[in-house]
Amino acid sequence: MSHALKHVTGLRCTVCGRVYGVEEAGYTCVDCGEAGTLDVEYDYAYINAHTARPALDGAPQRGMWRYRPLMPVDAGSPAPPLEVGGTPLYPAPRLAAELGLARLWVKDDGRNPTASLKDRASAIAVVKAQEQGARLITTASTGNAAAALAGLAASVAMPALIFVPETAPPAKIAQLLVYGAKVLLVQGTYDQAFDLCFAASQENGWYCRNTGINPYVGEGKKTAAYEVAEQLGWQPPDALVVSVGDGSIIGGQYKGFYDLLQLGWIEKMPRIIGVQAEGSAALYHAWRENINPAEMQPIDAHTIADSISAGLPRDRVKAMRAVRESGGAFVSVTDAEILGAIPALAQGVGVFAEPAAAAAYAGLRRAVDDGLVKAEDRVVVLATGNGLKDIASAMKSVGGGVTVAPNLDAVREAVATLLR
Repeated sequence: MSHALKHVTGLRCTVCGRVYGVEEAGYTCVDCGEAGTLDVEYDYAYINAHTARPALDGAPQRGMWRYRPLMPVDAGSPAPPLEVGGTPLYPAPRLAAELGLARLWVKDDGRNPTASLKDRASAIAVVKAQEQGARLITTASTGNAAAALAGLAASVAMPALIFVPETAPPAKIAQLLVYGAKVLLVQGTYDQAFDLCFAASQENGWYCRNTGINPYVGEGKKTAAYEVAEQLGWQPPDALVVSVGDGSIIGGQYKGFYDLLQLGWIEKMPRIIGVQAEGSAALYHAWRENINPAEMQPIDAHTIADSISAGLPRDRVKAMRAVRESGGAFVSVTDAEILGAIPALAQGVGVFAEPAAAAAYAGLRRAVDDGLVKAEDRVVVLATGNGLKDIASAMKSVGGGVTVAPNLDAVREAVATLLR
């Protein structure tokens, strides 16, 4: 084991519990296959002995790398130059009042360099690829993870090859090309692009960032939970609401709060509520029917929220653990509810969210209606991506403006109609 990774004790299969050494671990468990995603395990006593929470509170560094002592990277490995993390947590009193909640905050991770939470995962993936001396890094994505990888790889001049469904929103594909990534537009689903990317990676020896396959991407995503805890004065919320596709983000949030609980830096774990689109709700149905996530079967997934569209969630075991072990729940919401949540968030707190991010707020509405969130709860909604990622959906949620002739009479008439 690297001297700099003394705080990492190994990687454990989430299905069978087999533990691999840092140097011997691959992408997933050799016995359990793809479902056997690996958990990075830490020596919390070692971390506490070398990184006290008060010292972290006084650290001048902003962003996710202020939590480097709690991440599985060599101490000497340089972080990519783009500033990832350190995103704002906005109080949302008007939305709280509308829902009858005591306190509500919205964590706007669309403020990251490529406009989504996926930058956190790609930042650590780029570092791990450099540590391994990889000559190329690759991923499959519906857009956000791809854009994140393209941007972070460009910042360190690492070649990136992206597999993305050709149906991905044009704005997301544009990001990949502008950053200089090589892009393969797959004539198929995200799941097909995922399998193709991983097979090609194995064949060519590329470093694969694929969500659920790579055990380190969730370790980047968990830093959003660290930030929420720190921004709330190390008093975590009663409930955290997050949208779910492949399951890596929700699994990462659980891992982040779990780390802090084991370190004694927080006193409780928030209930984690996962939100799935009705047309892509494999985990929601598995949770309701008490199905073992390792035994889940793929479904035909369709939703306007492309970032959370997954026929077979790749990080399903960690996602289910996040909900079950935190005492949380899964809910599902319709595409219409997701679209309605876009202007609700924008007008209620000033956060412009893409459909997958807005789904979290739609899910909070559903959770309140279902009694899963109580009036006295302190709640955080994690908004994972910026609305500029999918302008077409944003326009569907609000309609167009009013065309007027270039004279004051036309303006008066239009204003009278608009403000009626």
